[in-house]
Amino acid sequence: MGSTDEQPFILIAEDEPNIASFAKMYLEAAGFRVDVAERGDDALESIAAERPDLLLLDLNLPGVDGFEVTRRIRQGDARAMPILMLTARDDAVDKVVGLELGADDYVTKPFDPRELVARVRAVLRRSDGRADAAGDDDMPPVLEVDDLRIEVGPREVFVKGDAVALTPKEFDLLTALVQARGLVLSREQLLEKVWGYTFLGDSRTIDVHVRQLRRKLGDTCPIETVWGTGYKVPARR
Repeated sequence: MGSTDEQPFILIAEDEPNIASFAKMYLEAAGFRVDVAERGDDALESIAAERPDLLLLDLNLPGVDGFEVTRRIRQGDARAMPILMLTARDDAVDKVVGLELGADDYVTKPFDPRELVARVRAVLRRSDGRADAAGDDDMPPVLEVDDLRIEVGPREVFVKGDAVALTPKEFDLLTALVQARGLVLSREQLLEKVWGYTFLGDSRTIDVHVRQLRRKLGDTCPIETVWGTGYKVPARR
C-alpha cells in the first residue's frame, strides 16, 4: 500500500504497548499513517504486504529480533526502505551493530516525542530526495575514482565493473565525499549533508558507515580519515 502524497505510512515494530501507543499517537498527530507490529515476524509480513515508507524498529522483538529484521530487509525487495531503530539508553553496542546491518538512524528510549517526529521527518526527507541527498542538484550522473564507479541516478556502485551492494545511507555518504573530493568534511557536516540534521554531538554513525564502506569496497575505497577533523576523498593528482 505505501503512502499517499499527504500521509506517509510508518510501521512501528515494538512489543511494549505503552511505547508503541505513545509513538503512534504523536506520529499520527504529526500527519503520518501508522500501524503497529508487536513481533518481528509480523513486521516482516506487514512490510511485504504494505510497503511502509519507514520502519520504526525496536531491536528486542519477540519472534524474529530487530537485528534479523534489519538483515532480511536489506537483503530483500524492500532494501531501500529507511529504518529508524529504537534502542535503550546504554545499548551502545546494539546501536553500532544495528547501523552496521543497515539501519539509517536510531532514537534512544525514553524519547522525546518531538525528537521522534523530527527524526522520522528527517529520514523520510532524505529518503524521498535521494538524488539531492549527497550533494548539489547539478551532480554529474556518474562519479569515478580510479576503479570505483558511482552511477547516481540508479544509485549503483561498481568496483572494477562488479556491482557492490550498499545501504541507502552508505551510498549517500560515499557520494557526498566523492563529490566533495579534495575537501575535508567534518562529521557534523556529513551528518547535516547526508542525514539532514545533527546528532547532538554523537558522530558514531558516521564512523560506522565509513567502516562499512571500507569493508565493502576494500582497497578501492577512496575515503581517508583526517584525524581530529573528519573524512575526505583526495583530489585528483
